[in-house]
Amino acid sequence: MFSRTSIRTARRSRVLRAAAPVAVLALALTACGGSDSGGESAGKEKQGTSEGKPKGDSPEGGEEGAPGGLKAGESVTAAFKEDDAKITYEIAAQKVDVATEAETAKLVEDPKDAKGLVAATAHVKFTNKSGGVVESSPDAGSETEIYADGARGGLLMFADESAAGCDDTLDIENWKAGQSYTICQTYMIPANAKSIEVRWPEKGGATHSWGFAAK
Repeated sequence: MFSRTSIRTARRSRVLRAAAPVAVLALALTACGGSDSGGESAGKEKQGTSEGKPKGDSPEGGEEGAPGGLKAGESVTAAFKEDDAKITYEIAAQKVDVATEAETAKLVEDPKDAKGLVAATAHVKFTNKSGGVVESSPDAGSETEIYADGARGGLLMFADESAAGCDDTLDIENWKAGQSYTICQTYMIPANAKSIEVRWPEKGGATHSWGFAAK
């Protein structure tokens, strides 16, 4: 329904943010396990792709009972082309907060859209290691994806990026080497999911995956 380009445009617009209060959020995907309808070119506009099974998955590591090659807090280093420069980031998924079904129902305009689903928010720490200064509104966090029991969830557009423990990308300016921010992404996943993966695809390389047990 929505390409990554439209998602980034919306996230950068304070007007759209103001026009979409928490109670009037929109699902970017019609169902969990779906994909962007912008086509292959849209999915590969920046880093990696959201289509099909990501490369570089590993069944080892992660939390006990959860898939994923990395454990919570473990980091990887990857390059990403921001608007200003090609930045080398250190990336580490810290945790995933999972809302209750009742809390999730309040996040969408029509509670029926959230039936059987819960909102899962991935907290991912990005550290600028080298490559220059990110002037404003970094895009690296937009590549974060959440999978539940092996299926990709549905991106929740206009989710509050300034939730506890999250840095709003619209407020990030002059991001220098050595500085870190926690950038969050919220996806809708099945309420009965047993395991959660946070994935970050690296262009032309592996898809980095952190495993978490669903709470």
